[in-house]
Amino acid sequence: MDPLSSLLSGIRAEGSVVSHAVLKAPWTIRFADGAPLTMVTVLRGGGSLLLPDGTERVIAAGDTAIVRGPAPFHLADEPAAVHRPRAEYEINCFAAQSPCSVQALGGINWGTDTGGATALIVGAYRASGHRHERLLRALPPVLVVTEDAEVCAWLESSAADAARLSSGSQALMDRLLDWALVCTLRTWFERSGDDAPSWYRGLADPVLAPALHAFHDRPADAWTVASLAAQAGVSRALFARRFTELMGRPPLAYLTECRMDEAEALLADTDLSIAQIAKTVGYADAFGFSAAFKRHKGLSPSTFRAAAA
Repeated sequence: MDPLSSLLSGIRAEGSVVSHAVLKAPWTIRFADGAPLTMVTVLRGGGSLLLPDGTERVIAAGDTAIVRGPAPFHLADEPAAVHRPRAEYEINCFAAQSPCSVQALGGINWGTDTGGATALIVGAYRASGHRHERLLRALPPVLVVTEDAEVCAWLESSAADAARLSSGSQALMDRLLDWALVCTLRTWFERSGDDAPSWYRGLADPVLAPALHAFHDRPADAWTVASLAAQAGVSRALFARRFTELMGRPPLAYLTECRMDEAEALLADTDLSIAQIAKTVGYADAFGFSAAFKRHKGLSPSTFRAAAA
C-alpha cells in the first residue's frame, strides 16, 4: 500500500456529512465537530473561511477547501461577517443525537435556492486510531484546490441523488466524500511541487518510486540500500545519492522513520504484543525493536503504549 493510501486508511467520512447546503445571504456556519479534517466544496456562490488564528481565506465556486482540525472555525457569506449579527448555523455531526445523516437532513436546504444563493457540499471526517496523524502533519491549516465546473456539477448531482435515495444513501454519500478527499489531497500534493511531503515526491520519481512501492508493500522484509537499489534498477551509489537529495535523508533513515511511525500506530491502536509488532515492522526480535523505538521516539514501546491508552 502506498503511503498516501495508508495514511488515509485511518480517516473516513462516516455518518458525518451535510450532503447539500443552500444558503441565502446573510449567513454564517460554525463548524464545531472537532474533526481532524473538514472538507467544503463550493458549488455555487462563495464565502470566507475564518480560522481560529484569525486567518481569512476566500473560497469561490469550484473551490474545495480542506481545513485541519480540531479547533472550531467559521464560514461566512463575506469576509469578517462572522462578527456581525446574522443567521448562524452550526455543524456538529459528531455530537450525540445530531441530525447530520443524509436521511435526517433530506438534502438540507437552509434558505431558498434563488439567485445569489451559495450551495455547498460539506464533509467532516472521523479518525480511527492514530494512523492519520502523519498526514495531518504534512498539511497546512487550510488548503484550497480549484475544481473544474464539470466536477462540481457531477458532485452536486451525486449529492442530490444520495439525498433522494432511502436505501444506502448515507453509505453512498460517505463513499463519495472519501473519494473527493483522496482526489483533492492528491491534486494538492501534485501542485505543491517541492513543498509536497518527501514521501509523495519520491513516489513521483521514476528511480525511487519502484523501491518505495516495494518497501511500503513489504515493510517487514530485510531491506538494505543494495536491495532497494535493485528494485530501482540502478547502482547502490546512485540510488543512495538520489534518495538523499530528493527525500532529505538517507534511505535507511527513511525506512526506520516509517517503521517507527507504523509501530506507533500499532502500539496505540491494537493489542498486538511488542514481539508481534517488531516482526510486522521488520525487526527480528522485540529487544532490537524496543531499542530502536526508544532511540527514535524517546520512550520504550511499553511506556508509549501506556501513555496512549
